[in-house]
Amino acid sequence: MPSTRRAILADLPAILALVRRVVPLMQASGNFQWTDDYPNAEVFTNDIARQQLWVAELDGAVAGVAALTQDQDAEYAQADWDVTVPALVTHRLAVDPAAQGRGIALALMSEAERQAVAQGLSVLRVDTNSENTATQKLFPKLGYRFAGEITLAFRPGLRFFCYEKRLA
Repeated sequence: MPSTRRAILADLPAILALVRRVVPLMQASGNFQWTDDYPNAEVFTNDIARQQLWVAELDGAVAGVAALTQDQDAEYAQADWDVTVPALVTHRLAVDPAAQGRGIALALMSEAERQAVAQGLSVLRVDTNSENTATQKLFPKLGYRFAGEITLAFRPGLRFFCYEKRLA
């Protein structure tokens, strides 16, 4: 059973190694959301400094990562939701290919819900590349509704699907 905790700088090598294993598989499936340049050590170091990066561990090793922030890209205004409502947003969600199917993404998305409650937020949001079929199956199973398609300026040529969940 995976456990989650805030990431620390000592986790950075394991996180970067995980991303290096994930990116080629994403790209092979037609998902070019991530590259050799993004996400990188600087992005994850900033997430850690802001206390918003979480890891999921399995058998004592980092098996997944996610940034849980209140950061909403300007392009989120394109989606079918109210961007003026503060939300907890899951960014940079990745699961080690060797640990897929073992509840890692679920553990991180459950942590997002716990953090939303802790921060007094009742809305969770996430976006995913239009080619990422795994997340498009996962998010609705977790109670997220499809909230439309957007483009992101920093990832030209790609389409992203948005999902939102409201907590009771």
